[in-house]
Formats: sequence, structure tokens, C-alpha cells
Amino acid sequence: MINSSNINGGMSSPSSSSVNPRSPGLKTYFKTPEGRYKLHYEKTHPSSLLQYPHGKSVTQVTLAYLKEKQAQLAPTPSSSMSASSGVRFAAARFLGGGNGGRTLSFVGGNGASKSFTGTSRSSSLGGLSNCNSMLTSNYDGKGTYLIFNLGDTIYISDFNSQDKDPIKAIHFSNSNPVCHAFDAEAKDGHDLLIGLNSGDVYSVSLRQQLQDFGKKLVGAQHYNKDGSVSTSRCTSIAWIPQGDGAFAVAHSDGNLYVYEKGKDGTGDSSFPVIKDQTQFTVAHARSSKSNPVARWHICQGSINSIAFSSDGTYLATVGRDGYLRVFDYSKEQLICGGKSYYGALLCCAWSLDGKYILTGGEDDLVQVWSMEDRKVVAWGEGHSSWVSGVAFDSYWSSPSSDGTGESVMYRFGSVGQDTQLLLWDLSMEEIVVPLRRCPPGGSPTFSSGSQSSHWDSISPVGTLQPAPSMQDVPKLSPVVAHRVHSEPLSGLIFTQESILTACREGHVKIWMRPRSSESPPSNSEGLLSTSSKEKLLMPGKVGGSSFK
Repeated sequence: MINSSNINGGMSSPSSSSVNPRSPGLKTYFKTPEGRYKLHYEKTHPSSLLQYPHGKSVTQVTLAYLKEKQAQLAPTPSSSMSASSGVRFAAARFLGGGNGGRTLSFVGGNGASKSFTGTSRSSSLGGLSNCNSMLTSNYDGKGTYLIFNLGDTIYISDFNSQDKDPIKAIHFSNSNPVCHAFDAEAKDGHDLLIGLNSGDVYSVSLRQQLQDFGKKLVGAQHYNKDGSVSTSRCTSIAWIPQGDGAFAVAHSDGNLYVYEKGKDGTGDSSFPVIKDQTQFTVAHARSSKSNPVARWHICQGSINSIAFSSDGTYLATVGRDGYLRVFDYSKEQLICGGKSYYGALLCCAWSLDGKYILTGGEDDLVQVWSMEDRKVVAWGEGHSSWVSGVAFDSYWSSPSSDGTGESVMYRFGSVGQDTQLLLWDLSMEEIVVPLRRCPPGGSPTFSSGSQSSHWDSISPVGTLQPAPSMQDVPKLSPVVAHRVHSEPLSGLIFTQESILTACREGHVKIWMRPRSSESPPSNSEGLLSTSSKEKLLMPGKVGGSSFK
């Protein structure tokens, strides 16, 4: 899947050939109404690793932006090596002696798909001594990093480098990492969360991992150790926006636990027995010293993905039972939700303004939910297999505006096991929605189309709806459908300069956005801006779905 010219570190221009020589039949570009997206480069795991059949987890990708380390001066290099040479040296050290014969047991995956933003993970190793010593504790590590899991290992790549191989590998001996999340605003340095197949959860400092050349986690805080709270598999993990270090972990038994970072958890960590597995309940810890601090029983069966709205007001979950559920997080109240047309829902994502939610799953469809109307307002057909990742493109600019400053069109993307990336445009003018609220028992006014039972009234708060008739909801067709990988896809991320697509085999492709008058940015310019616009966006991750 890697360009042959890149195996030794070089990178040929995607425009030099329309077909990827390592992936016959796959083009290195695709066309959209605004122009041509070009394959810029790829990231992957070391090519020497043998591939084994997958289990129940797939590769999930998270972008992380490490800010400049505060109140510390950059170290003086002990040699003339530059930061970029440090990165190359670290990669060579990781890929060299002793690693060539190491094998991984590959597993398949799970995960949440979120719209990601300018906050990503990245590391540039610099100033190494000739004796292969560890980086000093003053190492800054500022930059953008790509983190992904495969088998029993977490890999970290320098996102702004065109080197395909990772610069860091973290090995887990007893279980496999299946989900992770990054918080660029973390206060105490622990900014990276990692959830394991065993149910264990770790919080670590990404910068500290980059400073260390070992293959184990360093300085980690361990939660749910040895299944003390839950023995079921982690499926999705997320920092709670404005949560002051709080985070949520979803599990395959239908429970979601809320933790507070830094709590030692010495108190009683047990919760009451769940009497009715089909009912939503919230239980709080019995002691102020306990961690987790709360348990949310969401559904009977696995929670496949969770996503918070950008302001942290709402929490969306999708699960094995095929339902989307939306909660008011602070009130711990179910607001709305509904069922897929068929099978499980695997992924969900919020629009940046919090008005719409995307879902995808085993019915091969993408649904668009409106928070204002608490209903499905559109559905998209185009995938020929399960939809494993969805995300809104918060950087895309609508070609037209209604003059009010509000969005009149949204761009979003989806990926699936059919190996395709689909891009969609959601126009407000094409959606049948009530123009105004009506008194109880009255009939709403519609902007277009004919009235139907789906629009007769607003569902009461807390109602889970059946799937509406497809005839009652506007159908969307993709503006782009492009086969981007040779293996089933697990997720996508939108950045200001590119689209990232990931497959379950641990390969990530970076597709540069169209440029009207300038060439793609050089390596020194970077691919992910950290402008004020990006800081408005939530850190995100590319995640797969729970494959059964």
C-alpha cells in the first residue's frame, strides 16, 4: 500500500502517476466539485511485521498537537544533529536491531468516529547523543503526531514528516489497545487516554512517552486495574469537554464509566446491581474517593461508539442494539434517539455547531439527525457494506451563504468496509423540516415536501423512535465515491489541509485538499495549522467499528 519510491524514505509526487503501484487499481487522486484531492503520503506500521488474522478490534487513529512546553527552555543539543535528524535517528533505532523478527497478533476493531480538528498528536525527536541515550526531560516535543493502534502495539508517527514508518512504539504484553483520545488542553501533562481489550484504561503524558526510548508506558496512571470495576472490553473513550480532566469510557457490556483524572480510587469502587438491563440508569460512586465517579448503564449489549458535542452539553452513543441515544450530560437525562434500519450502529459524530449528528452502521446507510427536531432529517445511500466511520468537515466552506452567518450547507464524509470514502453535501434547502414550532396537538408548517407521520409532531423528550419510513425522509446521494484503500476502512479525519483515511490493517493515507494557485505545503510548513480557527475544533480520532 506504500508507494515503491517511498520504501527507502523518498516520496514521489502523487501527480506523477494516477495509480498507486503498490495498490493496483487505486488512484492517487479523486475529484470533487471544488477540485482534485491528491494522495500526499502514507503512514503505516513497520513493513517487516507479519500479518495475522484480525480479532475484534481495528486500527483507530488519533491526531494530537503538542503545544510548546511552558516555563522551560529548550535543551542544548550535545551534537550538531537537528530535530529532523533526531526523528530519523529515533525511527532507525525503533526499526533496527531486534525488531525485525518481532511479530504481532493482529486484532480487529472498534471505535468511535469523530470529526477531528487542529489539535493532533505529533512528535519531533531532537538533540540525541551519540550513545543512544534517552532524550532529556527538558525535551519540548512541540508538534503534530499521529497515533494508531495495531495488534498489541500503539504507534506514534510524526505527522508532518513524509516518512511512512512510526518513530515510537508502545507494546502491551497482556492485552491489546483498542481506543484512545487526546486532550491538548490537559493541565497536568496527562493528555493521552488508552483503553484496552481487557477493560483496563491508562492516562499518560504523550510528551513523556516521546522522551523515552523504551517500549512500555512510562509515568502512566492505571484505571480499572485487573478489571476491578469492569472486565468487559473498552470500546470507545473520550475526554469530556470543559470537564476539568474528566473522561468517559464505554464498554462492551453496555456500561459507560466516568472517571476523574488524578483520583487514586482508594474508595469503594462498586456500584449497585443493574436490575433491568433494558433501562437507562445512572449510579454514582459511594465514596468521594472512588474512581470511577459514576456508572451509566446505556443499553443491553455493546456500546460501539460515543461522542460529545463540542461544548460538552450532549453525549451521543450508538450500540449493538441499533439505537442512537442522545443525553444531556450534566442533567444525566436521555433527550432523544432512534433505531437504525437494520443491525447495529457502529459510529457517530457531531457537527461543530451541535445541530446535527451523523450515524453509520450495518444497514450500509448514513443517517443525519437534527437536535432541534429530535428526528432523522436525511439519510444517505452509497456504501455497499457496513459504514465504519463518519465525520463532519468543519474546514469546508459552503459555496453559498444565506447572509445570516449560519451554515446553509454542511460537508461530511463516511468510510466503510467497502473500502470507499464518500463525501456528502447536506443542504438546508433540501431537508424537509418544520419552519416553526406549533402548539401541542397542532400541525407544523413545512418548508417543502408533503406532510407525513414522521413530521406530525416533535417527539417527547426521552423517546427512542423506530426507524422512519425511507419515503418520509429526504434521501442524499454522495458527491464523491472513491475507493481509497484495498482493505476495509476504519475511519477518517478532516484537517484544514487534508483528509486522513485509515484502514483496519494499520495504513493511513493523507489526501491534500485542492489548491487553486499554490502547490501543497512543504514539510517545513506542516500539514496541520494551529490557527485560532482550529483551536475551536474538538480533538478527535479516527475510529473503526465493533466488528462481530
